[in-house]
Amino acid sequence: MTIESSILNNIHKLPEAIQQSVLLYTEFLVSRYAQDSAETAESWAAQNSRLAGSMKGTFVLPLPDNFDEPLEEFKDYM
Repeated sequence: MTIESSILNNIHKLPEAIQQSVLLYTEFLVSRYAQDSAETAESWAAQNSRLAGSMKGTFVLPLPDNFDEPLEEFKDYM
């Protein structure tokens, strides 16, 4: 049995006044989901827009002489 059929079976058991309330609530959920989806897509696009050169000065060069040496914490695993 799918979720949709389970929901419909339960709705058929309810009085008509409660069914009307369920209808209004589902319409509210659909409109809210549409708003949340649009807002999420807009915020995702704003967060993921990349700007060339935004990491400039973040990395310190030249690298230390021991950069490629194994870490002491991992000596037990080597």
